[in-house]
Amino acid sequence: MATQETTRVTASGVARSRARAATRGGPQKQGTFTPYLFMLPYMILFGIFVAAPTISAFWISLHNWDYLLPGKPFTGLDNYIDLFSGSGSAGLFWKSMWATAQFTIYSVPPLVIFPLLVAVVLHQKFPGRNFFRAVYFAPYVLGVAVVGILWRYLLDPTVGVINYYLGLIGLPSDIPWTNGLPWAWIGLVGMTVWWTAGFNAVIYLAGLQGIPRDLYEAARVDGASRWQQFRHVTLPGLRPVTLFVVTVTILASANVFGQPYLVTGQSGAPGNATRTAIMYITGEGLGRFRMGSASAMSILLASILAIIGAFNFRLLGRRND
Repeated sequence: MATQETTRVTASGVARSRARAATRGGPQKQGTFTPYLFMLPYMILFGIFVAAPTISAFWISLHNWDYLLPGKPFTGLDNYIDLFSGSGSAGLFWKSMWATAQFTIYSVPPLVIFPLLVAVVLHQKFPGRNFFRAVYFAPYVLGVAVVGILWRYLLDPTVGVINYYLGLIGLPSDIPWTNGLPWAWIGLVGMTVWWTAGFNAVIYLAGLQGIPRDLYEAARVDGASRWQQFRHVTLPGLRPVTLFVVTVTILASANVFGQPYLVTGQSGAPGNATRTAIMYITGEGLGRFRMGSASAMSILLASILAIIGAFNFRLLGRRND
C-alpha cells in the first residue's frame, strides 16, 4: 500500500510540474533561443568588423574628410556625384574599374574550370592521390607578399627565369611580362591561377564526395558515357558548390590588390593599365588624404559586387532538374 501511495504522489507531482511548464511556455519555448545563442559570437564579430565599418565608410563618404585636418564639412552626395561628373579623378577611377573588370574577366573562367577538372582527376583512385592533392593545394598557404615577390623575379623581363628558359628553347626571350600589354595581364592571371586554384579544387573535391555513387552506377547501367555522366550527374550535383566557387572567385578577383602592386608596381604598369580599383582607392584615401572620395568609391564598388552576387544566385541558384 505504501508503495502504491508513493507512486500516486510521484505521478501527481510530475503532472503538476508538466502543467506549470506548459503554462509558462516550458522547455520548448526556452529552446527557441538556442540557435540565436550559437549565432551570437558570429553576429558580434560581424557587427564589429563588417557592419560597423560599412556604416562608418558610408558616413565618411558624405563628408569632405581629411583625417589630418580638424574640419570635415558635410557634403552630402557630392562625392558620389563627382564620380559621374567626368572630372580627372573620376576618369582615373573608372579606368581602374575597367582594369579590375579585365582582371576579373580573365581570371574567373580558368579559376572555375581548371580546378574543376583537376578535382575530377584527383577524385579518382590512383597511387599517390593524397600526395598530389597536397602538392596542388600547397601554393595557397603562401602569403600574397611571398607569391608577389617570387613571381616578380620569375617574370622580370631582364633577369627573369621564365624569359631565360624561353630563350633556351628558341622562343622569344624579351617578353615584357611586367611592363607591356597583354603580357602583364597574362602574367598576373597566371600567377593568380597557380596560387589560388588549389582552394577551389578542394571545394570541388568536397562537393564530389557528396554526390551519391548510386547515381553514377545507374547512369552506367543506362549506357551513359563518361562525358554524359559528367554533364548529367556531376555538374548538377555540383551546382551549389559551383555557385559558391564562382561568387567567391569573382569577389576575390574584383578586390585584387597584392599581385599587381607587387608585380607591376604601385602605378600599375604599363602606365596605369593594371592599376585596379582597390589600388586607386588606397592611393586616393591614404596617399592624397581624400577619405570621403575614397569611401564613396568603396561603397560604389561594394554595391556593384553585391548586384553581381545577387545575379549569380539568381542564375546558379537551386532549381529543379
